[in-house]
Amino acid sequence: MSTTMTTTMGIERPSGRTLPELLYLLQFGDSALPVGGFSFSNGLESAIQEGLVDGPATLRAYTETSMWQAATGDGVAVICAHRAAQAGDIDALKHIDRLVFERKLNEETRLMTVRMGRKLCELSSVIIADGATRDWFERIKSGDTPGTHPVSLAITLAALGANRQDAFGVHQYGVATAVLSAALRLMRISFVDTQKILLDVTAQVAPAYARVTDATIDEMASFAPMIDILAAVHVKGHVRMFMN
Repeated sequence: MSTTMTTTMGIERPSGRTLPELLYLLQFGDSALPVGGFSFSNGLESAIQEGLVDGPATLRAYTETSMWQAATGDGVAVICAHRAAQAGDIDALKHIDRLVFERKLNEETRLMTVRMGRKLCELSSVIIADGATRDWFERIKSGDTPGTHPVSLAITLAALGANRQDAFGVHQYGVATAVLSAALRLMRISFVDTQKILLDVTAQVAPAYARVTDATIDEMASFAPMIDILAAVHVKGHVRMFMN
């Protein structure tokens, strides 16, 4: 049976992925996936405490900035790691993993990426019948590699047959939902507002992918100094709900 997509005119056109691949994306893009993302706010807690985010407009701007920072940083790592995973290049995966870890500027961000990466790989090594995820989890446990979240995500989705664009999209969706779900617990904002923001910001994922799709791992970089500063401020916070 061919994989198709129904248009508003009732005509079906190919979607570019199989139905199982679509469902895999929904599962691993779900904020309920138990890898610990709910414990982190991507610096939003400090932004709200400092008065930089105080409503839907500023929350949308913050979410877009977080996603762009992720696209040019961890998003590039996802693309490169997916390519390496498909090639079975363990040395390249370890190199990418180390570079991701070294580019985290503060303690909580480093902790976030390795905690989520380890938990994701632990989960996928059990539920996916694939040797690559199990091997990577063993390398994380042995200390052979840090086990950052972008690399674990790329290995997992490559094992499930998802392509690089889809892996990038899942990562971007995860960043957006992490910020917006944290907002619901930190500020006066409705589910309608956050869902509207999510619909708007996800429209920017395809253009972001087009800009970084050919980037090499050495081009992985991001420039969002205010978010980095807010994350650093959060480390010293006395009252807080989130790790980051």
